[in-house]
Amino acid sequence: MGWMRGRRTRASDPIREASMPHASDARVVFLDVDGTIMDEAARVADSTIEAVRQARANGHTVLLATGRAPGEVPDHVAAIGFDGAITAGGGYAAIGDEQVLERTMDAELVARMVAVFQDAGVEYYLQSREGVYPTEGVHRLYAWYLREFAGETFEGIEPHEHPRVAPLVQREPLPTDHVAKAMFLGEDLGNFARISEALGPDFHVITGTMPNLGTASGEVSRAGVTKGAAIETLLPMLGFTAEQAIGIGDSSNDVEMFDVVGTGIAMADAVVEVRERASESTTGVLDDGIWNAFVRHGLV
Repeated sequence: MGWMRGRRTRASDPIREASMPHASDARVVFLDVDGTIMDEAARVADSTIEAVRQARANGHTVLLATGRAPGEVPDHVAAIGFDGAITAGGGYAAIGDEQVLERTMDAELVARMVAVFQDAGVEYYLQSREGVYPTEGVHRLYAWYLREFAGETFEGIEPHEHPRVAPLVQREPLPTDHVAKAMFLGEDLGNFARISEALGPDFHVITGTMPNLGTASGEVSRAGVTKGAAIETLLPMLGFTAEQAIGIGDSSNDVEMFDVVGTGIAMADAVVEVRERASESTTGVLDDGIWNAFVRHGLV
């Protein structure tokens, strides 16, 4: 898919014209990835694959809405087949293979953000269209996270050789502009408060998107860049109203998505903030959560 390969067909803010409206019974669904399509061990329920494919065959539109950069979306998730994707938490959006939205940080914002990270002593990685750029310690922290919370054993290999860790081994140079989003990681639960205060109103800072790390980690975008803002831009391009839109997610970067769709559905393990904003809830990732939500709304 073009949105995974980093193909650039449109830059800056959107210029694609609105599409013809869809029939009133057609729906558009925006699906989070981590904690929604797949669990912490990257497992996807067979029923999720079937739900997405059946819904599309029935004339509905299904897009990803993830905090991952375009190239971070796992191949086995992309292979399910989608009508497009919002990636990097709203930094990029594509319809089919056409990139229709890009909202990134300029060099001045990137430099300010990196300086705050360095002052706070956290590890971090920058997400751009071209890839993910981590600092030296990110892969070690992520390997620890996978051992502790995803049951990975790394038997017979070094942690940096693991396919889920290898993309987070440091590579140079770090980009100095056109960064869509950054993730910071550490062990101090005070990281989020200190970093969000230091960055100020020019940035959108949230926490809780990496389960079990809590306020020791978080993600940073340009102010106003969220999944919800991207969805508001895409809906007229796709020919849907907000009332026809369904969002399904579990973490704090899904809050703004729930604010703009007609139906917000929280996964069983969603954070409190998401459950409070949701219209309803569904079962867990491997307990047919997507399938059950699709059945409830007549998509399959």
